[in-house]
Amino acid sequence: MTIREQMNGTATIDNYIGGWRPPASGRRVPSLNPARRSETVGLVPDSDRTDLDAAVAAAEAARRSWRKLAGSQRGALLFKAADLLESRMDEIGRAMTREMGKTIGEAKGETARGAAILRYYAGEGMRPIGDVIPSTDAEALMYTTRVPLGVVGVISPWNFPVAIPLWKIAPALIYGNTVVWKPAIETAVTAALVMECFHDAGFPAGTVNMVVGDGAAIGQGIAEHPGIHGVTFTGSNAVGKRVGQIALARGAKYQLEMGGKNPIVVAADADLDLAVDATISGGLRSTGQKCTATSRVIVVREVYETFKEKLLAKIKTLTVGDGLDAETWLGPCASEKQYETVIGYIRKGREEGAELLVGGERPSHPSLADGFFVTPAVFDRVTTGMTIAREEIFGPVLALMEAGDLKEAIELANDTEFGLSASLYTRDLANALAFAQEMEAGLIRINAETAGVELQAPFGGMKGSSSHSREQGQAAIEFYTAVKTVFVKP
Repeated sequence: MTIREQMNGTATIDNYIGGWRPPASGRRVPSLNPARRSETVGLVPDSDRTDLDAAVAAAEAARRSWRKLAGSQRGALLFKAADLLESRMDEIGRAMTREMGKTIGEAKGETARGAAILRYYAGEGMRPIGDVIPSTDAEALMYTTRVPLGVVGVISPWNFPVAIPLWKIAPALIYGNTVVWKPAIETAVTAALVMECFHDAGFPAGTVNMVVGDGAAIGQGIAEHPGIHGVTFTGSNAVGKRVGQIALARGAKYQLEMGGKNPIVVAADADLDLAVDATISGGLRSTGQKCTATSRVIVVREVYETFKEKLLAKIKTLTVGDGLDAETWLGPCASEKQYETVIGYIRKGREEGAELLVGGERPSHPSLADGFFVTPAVFDRVTTGMTIAREEIFGPVLALMEAGDLKEAIELANDTEFGLSASLYTRDLANALAFAQEMEAGLIRINAETAGVELQAPFGGMKGSSSHSREQGQAAIEFYTAVKTVFVKP
């Protein structure tokens, strides 16, 4: 079994390479509770290329027999994994909260979404994978079919340690690929619990492998490895671009989902109470640690002051604390590094002339002194040239920006290198259609928050937010398979 509980409640985690095995180096590093940094949640592998090579070899050995299974057979195993994940929702949710800080309700909700993702792709095993194409030769049969890439490397982040890896792993598997997964080292205990579900569901050895280690050793190693035929990555722009460059140089297929600087635009005719709720939910849930989180709040001048007043009143009611506490609305930043990053952006905002209206400091309550907590911050008088208007913060920070009208608001919203998600609040259909047409983002939401996309819909960004491929839904088949054209002459 992967998780060996110690007397102090700390778990010791192994890699999964055709089965559970310790890291070749014997080294492990602590995974800490960001709400109580003195608490070690787990000791997780500090793997090296030896472990990665072993995982790729296991995946390669398994891929030919795995691809020969009928789609319905692969789907049956995904259904079993979904049932196991759902049955362990409380355990996995608690581990997630202890490792990265999101509230227990959000953590359980993410686990439930993971089970839904597995079930969705289990059903994809029975869908068509090709077309018959008319030939100019009346006696010939010409058709296309889709074939798996081979071994797929999955690099997933810490902010959604269940949902993001599963929306990569599940389609990879159902379309006949085998997987080498590098989860974030910060959430490796949660990842091991997910891996345990695949093990207990009866997936053949080598079909799904997990190697825990830092990005320089394992993440870069996946991008470089000649035995990995496709790389799918979610994370920061700087790392993602490097992964893409390495994969491209050796001719491997790659898929990148990276950062966002996502705007919510509030039109003059918007329901301001709904817009405020969406701004808070989209921008501050999960402590703002979402690639689709609302970061810029662009409000038409006519309602700017009223909106700001309502927003500040609502934010002041939010409870910051340990995510395991049922009364907590906002948990800690996921790590000391992330906390320092957020505090640095708040400092930068003030230095560049933005007005900090509320928050942006460590809570004063003694019970929170040991965690990486920061109160939600709202800046006013933010201009497009400021750092907090241009760079992804990945924390509970909102930048208010005023626009003269909707046209100017859309121009402000598009003034960014990113293009992941964007939201508009309006009662006017013409406004909604103009926004959907003009916004340079892969996900457009009208009268809904910027964060979130249904699992059956394509997801991905424009501009600097992605490599322009799409994840989730039936669009996933485009990345995880290659098209083969067959011409048969009797």
